[in-house]
Amino acid sequence: MIDLALKAGAKICSIYNTDFDKEIKGDGSPVTEADQLAEELILAGLKEIAPDIPVLAEESAAAGKIPELGDKFFLVDPLDGTKEFITKTGEFTVNIALIENGRPVAGVVYAPAAEKLYFGTVGEGAFVQKIAPGADRADALRAAPITVRKRKEGALIAVASRSHRSAETETLLEKLGATDFTPAGSSLKFCLVAEGLADVYPRLGRTMEWDTGAGQAVLEAAGGSVNAYEGDAETGPLGYGKKERGFDNPYFIAWGGK
Repeated sequence: MIDLALKAGAKICSIYNTDFDKEIKGDGSPVTEADQLAEELILAGLKEIAPDIPVLAEESAAAGKIPELGDKFFLVDPLDGTKEFITKTGEFTVNIALIENGRPVAGVVYAPAAEKLYFGTVGEGAFVQKIAPGADRADALRAAPITVRKRKEGALIAVASRSHRSAETETLLEKLGATDFTPAGSSLKFCLVAEGLADVYPRLGRTMEWDTGAGQAVLEAAGGSVNAYEGDAETGPLGYGKKERGFDNPYFIAWGGK
């Protein structure tokens, strides 16, 4: 998963530095050649190394290609933060997660423009490394461990979307006791909490499973948690394989340490 994320990041950056075109999908979200080529690369790689494990991937799902998933499957968002990619903020990521029995157990989040790689396995820990596009997996294995920080009630640092912030989110941040705010794009929000640079990431807006699986795995591997948030209450861990919902997520709150 690390190797494929690094290769996809290099492919994305080769397009990022050009005058690329964009299209609008049926759901109104943008898509570029980088999304499509990165997904093709990742899918081919996963098929080679784990041919018996199905893959739920964003662009394939948008084209109606949704396999029977079962209890174990990969989740792929080849380019999370396409808006950030188009506006060239650098806050976009490659995301690959492994789901078992509805829970993310391993994940890789790579921000190639920022040259930051996060990865983690629940029960084994989470890690971060500064690594440039084009590097290989051997370079990534020198990563440093990361853990969430202990929560200070009434003095929380929140991280929230740069592109999708709402009045409802502002109200919840106040309710949670957030006194400082760090904006970020894509799944990097999960990673900032995992790295101990923020305490909480609330998301009161639509997300899809491929948007969150890898980031949730990294955060939970670092000691954090991600809970669904419905009816003004946290209702338990955010789960996966929600075919009946079309694989979209309820609102959620991602936490660092307790």
